[in-house]
Amino acid sequence: MTEEKLISGAKAITSKIKIGLYERGMSQVELSELIGEGPQQVNRAIHADMSPKSVDIRQKIYKVLNIND
Repeated sequence: MTEEKLISGAKAITSKIKIGLYERGMSQVELSELIGEGPQQVNRAIHADMSPKSVDIRQKIYKVLNIND
């Protein structure tokens, strides 16, 4: 059951961010430039990587896209 919750949470994070990007007509590359991070790092963060760097990047993404985490 725990694994299912992790997968569900990861999908929810990814969906929120992708919807936010779509609503603003913004690509992941544009987002990465805006927050000063590499596109690959942003991609990992969007897909719910749990490293401290990805968590930090997600906080930046939430702020830019005005997403409540």
